[in-house]
Amino acid sequence: MIPAAMGPATDLDHLHLTLKPDPLEDPEEFRKFYRPINEVRGEDTVARLSLKLQQSYGTLPFKAFLMGHSGVGKSTEITRLLGRIKDQHIGIRLRIATELNPASFKVFDVLLLMLARLAEEADRLKTIPVGGISDLVTDIEQWFGTQQVRTIRTETTSAGVEAGAGMKGDSLWTGLLGLFASVKAEMKYASDRKTETVDYRLQRLPDLVRLCNRLILACTETLLAKTGKEWLLIVEDLDKPGISPQQVKELFIQYGAVFQDLRVSMIFTIPVWLAYSPEANRLLFDRHMIHDTPVFTSNHDPHDAGRAAVQSVLEARVSPSIFADGQMTRLIVASGGNLRELFALVLDAGEGARARNPDAVRIEPYDANAAVNRMRQDYRKKLGQSPYDAAPIPYSEKFAKLLAVYNAIPDSDIPDPTLYSLLRGRAIQEFNGAGWYGVHPLVVDILKDQRHLKPQDPGGTE
Repeated sequence: MIPAAMGPATDLDHLHLTLKPDPLEDPEEFRKFYRPINEVRGEDTVARLSLKLQQSYGTLPFKAFLMGHSGVGKSTEITRLLGRIKDQHIGIRLRIATELNPASFKVFDVLLLMLARLAEEADRLKTIPVGGISDLVTDIEQWFGTQQVRTIRTETTSAGVEAGAGMKGDSLWTGLLGLFASVKAEMKYASDRKTETVDYRLQRLPDLVRLCNRLILACTETLLAKTGKEWLLIVEDLDKPGISPQQVKELFIQYGAVFQDLRVSMIFTIPVWLAYSPEANRLLFDRHMIHDTPVFTSNHDPHDAGRAAVQSVLEARVSPSIFADGQMTRLIVASGGNLRELFALVLDAGEGARARNPDAVRIEPYDANAAVNRMRQDYRKKLGQSPYDAAPIPYSEKFAKLLAVYNAIPDSDIPDPTLYSLLRGRAIQEFNGAGWYGVHPLVVDILKDQRHLKPQDPGGTE
């Protein structure tokens, strides 16, 4: 940990140390930088999830979906959740976008990652099963060994799996960890999976689910005996841009029963659009939403409480002294209350100030305007055709929906493909647990530029 990164930054040169978009996972970082913001979001989702997990302890596993637009702080809220339930649960965080190949992972990859990470965490906590696991380890090795004979691989990948399968260290557990290490490398880096490989593993899903449950049961019994706690698997990053809608649908619509059958508590972060899609009624677990933080009310008046909450988060990382009068508020409004976008705006404005004048000590209106203009252009591009839309949606339909939401036209909040697309692109935001929608301030600016709204209409960044 860099001392200067413990903030808040007091000059433009150190903004990059305290405005990192990474989630707060380190306990010291969390203590320094986290500020409560959920009160203005309408519901404390973490408090509800904590209660559900506490109620499930010692009974049936709890499983849920966690949603929220990119940048609202889901991963940081998960850190807070783990702190609240630490007396009863040990959390294992799995990041699909970085631990698997985000372009090609399959349901069996997620299960294998769960197996591997559970075994690694049990080993780290010295809670590995001490007896009765020889048959389990043998069956897991045979699952891979049999599969090895039936599939086609490159020499590099084949050598890695064979080496893992053949590892015989000081114990069966050491060999199992070696096998999982090579399997994880294959899942992340293999780029030439053959159809035969995928088909064969999908056919053997029931066997893999049984192996998962046997390992889960063995590790849970030991963990309970030594610590009195249960496992909680948290699968994150399924809402990242590199993961296609088809992959997410396949995971939870086509193969959702696989996760339902696992005997462990689990939380999955999923894209907001999935919960509003036509397939949403096929999702097997309850959905919990972390809503956006409003900077305007539904009547387009300034939302003072929302702005103050976002400002408290920013001031934990950046001294107000580096902003000229009014520029902190301007950037907060332009971010639409989204913390990741706010950090990006402040960083951009700070870098612009130093590039414009090497002696600059604060963000002036010119610098804030330049950063806002650049982000507005990004939003303008996202209003066009999206590769994530199931079918092309013309802009005429999008701006009609935006105007309907802006003017609170009855039924404008009824989910349809256009609303899904605009929610996914964050052009439309969802607030306060009551289900009301608003148009992002940058998009209000765009509608004004296009003369779909009047220059004096409220709700934009000016």
